[in-house]
Amino acid sequence: MLSYILQDKKFLIILFIINFLGTIYGYYWYVWQLEITPPIFIPFVPDSPTASLFFTIFLLFFIFGKNIPYIEALGIVSLFKYGIWAVVMNLLTLAVAGDIGPAGYMLIASHLGMAIQGLLYAPFYKIKLRHLTVAGIVVLHNDIIDYVFEQMPIYGDLTKYMNEIGYFTFWLSVFSILLAYYLTIYRKNQNINNH
Repeated sequence: MLSYILQDKKFLIILFIINFLGTIYGYYWYVWQLEITPPIFIPFVPDSPTASLFFTIFLLFFIFGKNIPYIEALGIVSLFKYGIWAVVMNLLTLAVAGDIGPAGYMLIASHLGMAIQGLLYAPFYKIKLRHLTVAGIVVLHNDIIDYVFEQMPIYGDLTKYMNEIGYFTFWLSVFSILLAYYLTIYRKNQNINNH
């Protein structure tokens, strides 16, 4: 039943529109930070909207029955990573500041949705090890840009915890890569061996 819904053209178009609009809003949310970012780092700052952009591109191709494995690998890894990351950061802000307001709860819900949708489409990806390797390098490189060159998303109340957040983010990246491997490459190999 779930597989049928995930492949339904009307559902895919609705999901595409939601992700397309969410991606635009995400880039808009980063405008103020991008204005103070050195130009060389700009591509690495808007993490979540870039993750949803990968998934939006995947959906567009999937609607027409096509696969783009490099984008799929970047999508599943970065959607899960930044989806979970934003949920944790907002909950951490709630713990530190005592309030995150309606926008904070909206960010938690939308980023949780991001993380889940990327995983739901795992059976449909045509990811091989080379695709996942590239995606892994991209997300780990992004962590270096964020926490070595200090270009991470700015959460005012969490600034004093940047070292701990950087450490957490690195291991979240590793977990996201391993999870993507398990859900795509490992599972497909298991299914082939079982037949």
